[in-house]
Amino acid sequence: MKTIGNILWFVFTGGISALFYLLAGLVLCVTLIGIPFGLQCFKLARLVVWPFGHDAFLHFDRHPIANIIWILLAGWELAVGFLVAGGLWCITVVGIPFGVQCFKLMQLSFMPFGAEIR
Repeated sequence: MKTIGNILWFVFTGGISALFYLLAGLVLCVTLIGIPFGLQCFKLARLVVWPFGHDAFLHFDRHPIANIIWILLAGWELAVGFLVAGGLWCITVVGIPFGVQCFKLMQLSFMPFGAEIR
């Protein structure tokens, strides 16, 4: 199920999302101040490509200031986007596993600093 889910995810959601995260990461890495934020975009892009079989563990207390800056600038918008996408996926029974992945990505996109992906 993991392989089939990842392939379907990549075709319908993950490919374009990963491309946007990679482009945002490249743009953010142009400046010295943006490098930590660009690296978080690369972390999100890696998980967005193949989310099935991976878990994200959030640790807000590791980098609270960076997480607050991320939340204020982009995190809440990304989280709302994944919340809406997850809700749309969960309309059908077949889409529920994809909606669950969107909800996992919603948490990570809200506070990526200090998060571990296993």
